Amino acid sequence: MGDVFKALADPTRRAILDELTDRDGQTLFEICARLAGKHGLGSSRQAISQHLDVLEAAGLVETRREGRFKFHFIDTAPLAPIVERWLKRKE
Repeated sequence: MGDVFKALADPTRRAILDELTDRDGQTLFEICARLAGKHGLGSSRQAISQHLDVLEAAGLVETRREGRFKFHFIDTAPLAPIVERWLKRKE
């Protein structure tokens, strides 16, 4: 659970997750372009790639390779224990 909180603590990583929520299955190039245009984040591809590595290590992003391209998809499964523990109303 600590990896999830660490990943969510950074505003750039939250912006990446927002972008993948809006349009799942993006390449690194697409994510960088959308972040620059929509959020004004001028981060390098290397920086965004490092953020994606943290998100992937936390299980929040899944990467699939198709030919030369890597596509990034949001995965909300690691959030389920958080929801169950603190956010779901007990009946």
